[in-house]
Amino acid sequence: MPSSLVSEAYTNPYGVTMGPCTFCGFCTNYGCANYSKASAITTVLPALIRKPNFSAYTNCEVLEVLTDSTGKKATGVTYIDSSGDKWEQPADLVIVAAFTFENVRLMLLSGIGEAYDPVTNKGTTGRNYAYQTANGVTLFFDNKNFNPFIGAGAVGMGIDEFNNDNFDHSGLGFFGGGSIRVTPIGSAPIGYRPLPPKTPKWGSKWKQALKDNYLSTMSIGCEASSYTTRTNYLSLDPNYNDPHGRPLLRITFDFAQNDLKMAQYCTNKVAEIAKSMNPREMIVKPMTGHWSSVPYQSSHVVGGFIMGADPSTSSVNQHLQVWDVPNLFVVGASAFPQNPGYNPTGTVGALAYKAAHDIRQYYLKRPGEMISV
Repeated sequence: MPSSLVSEAYTNPYGVTMGPCTFCGFCTNYGCANYSKASAITTVLPALIRKPNFSAYTNCEVLEVLTDSTGKKATGVTYIDSSGDKWEQPADLVIVAAFTFENVRLMLLSGIGEAYDPVTNKGTTGRNYAYQTANGVTLFFDNKNFNPFIGAGAVGMGIDEFNNDNFDHSGLGFFGGGSIRVTPIGSAPIGYRPLPPKTPKWGSKWKQALKDNYLSTMSIGCEASSYTTRTNYLSLDPNYNDPHGRPLLRITFDFAQNDLKMAQYCTNKVAEIAKSMNPREMIVKPMTGHWSSVPYQSSHVVGGFIMGADPSTSSVNQHLQVWDVPNLFVVGASAFPQNPGYNPTGTVGALAYKAAHDIRQYYLKRPGEMISV
């Protein structure tokens, strides 16, 4: 599995040193005390903060991107600090990189672009929101020890035979697919409770079943695609506000039949693989029914301020430059018009790198809209 995780000590070109992974089991959902996981926080910011022309303001929240009277030039941002004081930060160039949801919310709050209307199919801000379908099979064995309490993000294998268009969809009634992966990332204490079907919900038999199955259970996941529909979108909530009085972001979403059919088919393929491993028993769990925000499924949310070649159907061009506001760039998975069967991290990084390159090589030399570059 691809992962920005180092197996031995490494010093990057900026002079920042990372330590080797120790397979501690606290990888996904946790920061890394060894500095083994690569991110902007561990590999870039330590070098940036040493530069005399760089300032970082922590514990602050941007409230709005400001524009001039024409609405076609960003002039800076307003933000609030930890003391509750509001400030205006002027800027010649504004780059928004605040995760998918807040990217879209800031644009809506700032009046950047036209809010998407699913009835008329007009507007682009909030358009093309997509989630991801999480599927999997849990396998219970006898006399095996998988040591689930250790692991790391790069430990694992994946196959792409059933990912998106890598297989023949003739007659299947859906498009899309997913990556099939075994990724032992480490099972959190208390949170990991592998129990076979028909286990009592509490009591001594529940405890015994957990003891018997903890070491000898594994899973095969299928992180699969979710394609946008006209009825899935992001907007400002008409009823709920944040502590600053600004509307919260509202998610209007449900899984389309295409995604549910795809999930069932791909999970059945995972079950075939699982069955060949001869488990004592297994649980097959495709994505079914309506989307619910209650159980955690994935943080791979995309779209809402998408990249495209037509300003009537997209919010940013190929350089992640906002249409009609050329000194404003919005970077992140909000630029994805669809969600494929993989983590978006690598593509987000590639787009961020491309945007930074194009700003330096083209925009700064000749400020303005970069369409044909």
